[in-house]
Amino acid sequence: MFYFNPLYLVFALPGLLLGLWAQARVKSAFNQYSRVRTMRNVAGAEVARALLDAQGLYDVHIEQVQGTLSDHYDPRHKVLRLSPDVYRAPSIAAAGVAAHEMGHALQDAAGYGPLRLRSSLVPAVQFGSALGPWVFMGGFLLNFTELAWVGVIMFAASTVFALVTLPVELDASRRAKQLLVSSGLVIGDEIKGINKVLDAAAWTYVAAAVTSIGTLLYYVLLLTGFGRRD
Repeated sequence: MFYFNPLYLVFALPGLLLGLWAQARVKSAFNQYSRVRTMRNVAGAEVARALLDAQGLYDVHIEQVQGTLSDHYDPRHKVLRLSPDVYRAPSIAAAGVAAHEMGHALQDAAGYGPLRLRSSLVPAVQFGSALGPWVFMGGFLLNFTELAWVGVIMFAASTVFALVTLPVELDASRRAKQLLVSSGLVIGDEIKGINKVLDAAAWTYVAAAVTSIGTLLYYVLLLTGFGRRD
């Protein structure tokens, strides 16, 4: 019988707690620096456009998308999508987020390996993360070990995706910080605010990786006999 195993908390709780802390830190940093204008008084969309043009990426378009912190770069359509709080605001937080997403466009143009790998994993992740746990559970309940292992392998794609995401996001932030300073779009101590916003965001990806690794290890331990009650 499939039952709640307290051992699951050992693997799930670290990622959950880290995720809650990271989300709170992101919201705090973003809210704080959303209220601080840059000395250049340039909106996030203008920051992104200036950096893109400076790198010769004239074919990358910028669009506003609804939501809060819904900012992302779409490599398939070469579109940088920014939330209203980033697109329109001339704040330190907006400059940091916009520059970070521009960093992904720069990675795409340069053929950055981890970004290409992450993009190639998307179909497998969408399929595996949705069905993998159910396939695992079905195999586990039916004592069909081979099927359960198929579920583990399917879910493992999301773990690989989470791990590959870390260098992609860290590199985008590194590029963003360097370009913001070298371009003069942020001046003096403004980079400290950029650092706080982007460093806080980085922890959310660490939390996602920890959560995915913990869940994967729990599945493996169940199948290898540890923590299983007959």
